[in-house]
Amino acid sequence: MNGQGGRVRTFFFIALCLLLSVLTTLAGVWAGFALWYQLQAPAQIRTVAVVALALAVLTALNGLWRRRWRPLLGFAVLFAGMLGWWSTLKPSHDRVWADDVARLLHIDIDGNHARLTNVRNFDWRSETDYTVRWETRDYDLDHLVTADLVLSYWMGPAIAHTLVSFGFDDGRYLTFSVEIRKEKGESFSALGGFFRKFETVLVASEERDIVRVRSNVRGEDVYFYRLQVEPATLRKLFVGYAGEAAKLEREPAFYNTLTSNCTTIVFDLARAINPQLPFDYRLLASGYLAEYAYDVGGLTPGFDFATLHARGRITERALAAGNDARFSELIRVGIPGIPPAKNN
Repeated sequence: MNGQGGRVRTFFFIALCLLLSVLTTLAGVWAGFALWYQLQAPAQIRTVAVVALALAVLTALNGLWRRRWRPLLGFAVLFAGMLGWWSTLKPSHDRVWADDVARLLHIDIDGNHARLTNVRNFDWRSETDYTVRWETRDYDLDHLVTADLVLSYWMGPAIAHTLVSFGFDDGRYLTFSVEIRKEKGESFSALGGFFRKFETVLVASEERDIVRVRSNVRGEDVYFYRLQVEPATLRKLFVGYAGEAAKLEREPAFYNTLTSNCTTIVFDLARAINPQLPFDYRLLASGYLAEYAYDVGGLTPGFDFATLHARGRITERALAAGNDARFSELIRVGIPGIPPAKNN
C-alpha cells in the first residue's frame, strides 16, 4: 500500500509541476513581450530586462522540479508586480500622431442629415509624400443606397484589412476604416497590437484616399464585394459607425490584434442589427471574411464565391485609374451586383 501511495504522490507531483511549468512559461512569455513593447527605455535596456525575466523564469522552473518553492514564489511576486504595472497603462488622445490619423472623426446626425467633421481626403504620391486635407462633409441618409465590403491583403491570404464603403445616389462614396492610431515614426506590429502598443482610431475617408493608398502606394491587393443590405439596415450600420466615433471621442481605447480590430468592429455592428449572425473563425482570419459574408447570404446572389472573388479584385483597375476623379467608378467596373455607370 505504501508503494502504491508513493506512486500516486509522485504522479500528482509530476502533474502539478507540469501544470505550474506551463503556467510559469506562459506568464514569462507574456511578461517578456509586455516589457519589450511597453517599457519606455532604449532597446539595450529592454533587452537586459527581458533577459533578466527569462533567467527568473528558468530559476523558478529549476526550483520547482527540485521541490524548492521559493524561486517560484519569487517569480509569482514579480509577475504580480508586472500585472500591477500593466494596469497603469492607459490609452490616450494626447500623443504626437502620424499625419493620417492625427484627427478624430466627429459625426453629428440630425434626422436624415449627417455632418462629418475630419473626413480624410489626402492626395498620396508615396507613403511619405502626400497632401494633407481634412474636410467637413454633409450627407442625406435618405440617399444612402449601397455598402461595399472592402478587403485589402497585406500579409498573405489569411490576413486582410477590412473597410466598409457606403454609397449615395449622387455617386459619392464614404469609406469607414478602424485602424491603429500610429504615433509619428511608428509602424504597425501585429504582436505589438496584443500588448497595448497602439490606440484605435476610426477614419472616414474618400476612396481615392483610403483605397488608393493601399492599392497604388503600399502595393496591397484589394477586393470589393457588394453587400446585400436593406435600406433600413444600411442606415443602422452607418449610424452604428457614428456611435463608434462618438465612443472613441469620449474615451480613447487600445487596439487589439485579436479582440478589437478592423474586422471585429464590423461584426459587432452587424450583429447589433442581426443578433442571429453566427460567430466564425473567419472573423479572426480576416482574409476569409468575404467567404463568411457569402455563406450567411450577405453578398450578391446568383454567383458562386469564386466568381465574386475574381471579379471583385480591383487592384489592376485601381493602378490604371491612378488619381482620376472617377476613381470610385472605374474600380467598380465588372463587379457583380454593381450596375454600369450611366455614362459608360
